[in-house]
Amino acid sequence: MAVNGCGVWSLIENALVKTTRFGAPKYIGDPRNTVRIFNELEVDELCFLGIRSTIKKEEPDYTLLQSIATECFMPLSYGGGISSFEVAKKIFRCGVEKIILNSAALQNISFIKQCANH
Repeated sequence: MAVNGCGVWSLIENALVKTTRFGAPKYIGDPRNTVRIFNELEVDELCFLGIRSTIKKEEPDYTLLQSIATECFMPLSYGGGISSFEVAKKIFRCGVEKIILNSAALQNISFIKQCANH
């Protein structure tokens, strides 16, 4: 049985959490194991958000993203801590197909064009 739709999950310090308006995080589990479950359910797409990366001015955990992308058999997107085109390229090299931009895109409109052209 396929599950239609997109699962949106938050990452905090390599743990998958469920939040309400990005607050009150509740531990769900290891993101790689969760991806395996969603593969079996034939979910259409997964979205992971590093919800504290931008605030802490931290780059994403590329090792974790690559590990997630390796397990994922559906389109995968990631957002959080993407502060430059170089960071975006590293995320794409991990196997993530789409990026979600917010803060950096508002500060630098040409950043969106760079990413789209890539």
